[in-house]
Order: sequence, then structure tokens, then C-alpha cells
Amino acid sequence: MQLRNVSPDDVDAYVRMRCDPVMMTDLGGPLPREGMADKVRRDARQADADLAWIKMIVPDPDTADVVAGTVTIWFHDTGNGPISEIGWMVLPEFQGRGLGKRAVRRLLDQARNEDRWGVVHAFPATSNAASNGICRSVGFRFAGEQEVLFAGRTLRTNHWSITVRGEAP
Repeated sequence: MQLRNVSPDDVDAYVRMRCDPVMMTDLGGPLPREGMADKVRRDARQADADLAWIKMIVPDPDTADVVAGTVTIWFHDTGNGPISEIGWMVLPEFQGRGLGKRAVRRLLDQARNEDRWGVVHAFPATSNAASNGICRSVGFRFAGEQEVLFAGRTLRTNHWSITVRGEAP
């Protein structure tokens, strides 16, 4: 498995992840296809500028055009100040192979090695057993349930955090 920066060529992968009702079940339903190409271009610019780590999960480096999902760390303001957040998505045909967990672990290891991002938060839906399991297995600490806003939707989530600066999961 390898992680690579998102590129403007990744529109189809974004559409498969973000516009699919099954993929978006725990995130309030599918997003509209319109604007997805612009979203990918914005994400690629952010990744190229190293403002966010927006990585595509490539299960086999020999077939780099096959993408299994994404894993991302970014800063944003919660209204209570800025935080670092990690999120991930794995397409159904690649689920159950440990790719999500390995991708999350690899990105957290990179953050630790570069002494970047400080405390990283994750907010998987309370109903998303797989993502909550990843949080537990890579060393996040459970902070409680919390409502968060995603794409204009209020979601009931579990709040997890991990300090990557100087701490191994």
C-alpha cells in the first residue's frame, strides 16, 4: 500500500466515495456530483501547498491508477479554536482488508516523525463501527459523543483524539 497526494485526476474516486448513498450513509447521505471537480482541484492545491495532507490510498503501487480510498489530516476552526482532524474513506470493494487502519497509522506516523499536527481529532459517526474500531486500534482516546457539522449536516459522532507529537500509538 502507498499513500499519494490527491491530484485533479482523482475526480472519479471522489465521486465514487462522496456521491454514493452507501458510502455516505454515516455522513448524512450522498453529496451532489456538481462541484466535485472543483473540490478535487481545491484539495489538490492544498495538498501541493502542504496545507493539508490529502492522500489517496493506493493498495498496489504497481497499479497506481487504482485507488481504494482517502485519508486526510487538516486544520480547521471549530468555533472554539483551530484543531487538527483526520478522516478517511475506503471504497466497499477494498473494505475489510485493513487498508483504512494501515493508512491512518501511516499518516499518524508521518505526523509524529515530522512533529506536526499536535493533537489530532477524529469524529466518526456513532454508527460507524469500522471507523470507531480503527480509532481504538491505533491508539486514539475516546472523549465522548459530540454533534459535528459536515457538509451542512449535523451528525452524531464519537470524538476521539491522539497526540502525535512525541507519542506512539
